[in-house]
Amino acid sequence: MKDDYHKYLYKKRVHYTSENASEILSEAIKEKISNQVVIVCIGTDRCIGDALGPLVGTMLQNKNFRFPVYGTLDEPIHAVNLKESMENIKAKHPNGFFIAVDACLGNEDLIGNIHIKRGPIFPGKGVGKRLPSVGQLSIVGIVDKLNKEDCFSIHNIRLSLVMKMAEVIVDSFMLATYLS
Repeated sequence: MKDDYHKYLYKKRVHYTSENASEILSEAIKEKISNQVVIVCIGTDRCIGDALGPLVGTMLQNKNFRFPVYGTLDEPIHAVNLKESMENIKAKHPNGFFIAVDACLGNEDLIGNIHIKRGPIFPGKGVGKRLPSVGQLSIVGIVDKLNKEDCFSIHNIRLSLVMKMAEVIVDSFMLATYLS
């Protein structure tokens, strides 16, 4: 039963160093590309482990991505402004199909994996926060192990890992839009 659940939940799962990681992820993204797509990148650059979303948002904007992108290094969407930001974004795009991008914590053996899943992201869940969910499709990068005793362990993550994961996600978006 658990395997059936994971087959339904996860559309794609790939390690960022895998050969053709961007191509594998782009296949799942391109199915959802339409004129209604809106990318919402969640996180903050004040914590390296949480900077994945804003890095992806900034890189997409720098590449002149053709769909709206919210959540960048200059204008991050994070725990403090998430509710208000989402209200504003939804008002601008009432028929939007929202794809959320965020960093997350997981099992140690999954660090470096990028998951695309059906349904929303639940920002802050890994560090015990209750925030509004975001997205109809979610892209999450596992940047560190979940440590229930030390919710601040995310501060020990290497920027190199986060940057490389962001590059793979951005390449996936660019390829998906090219193929759609």
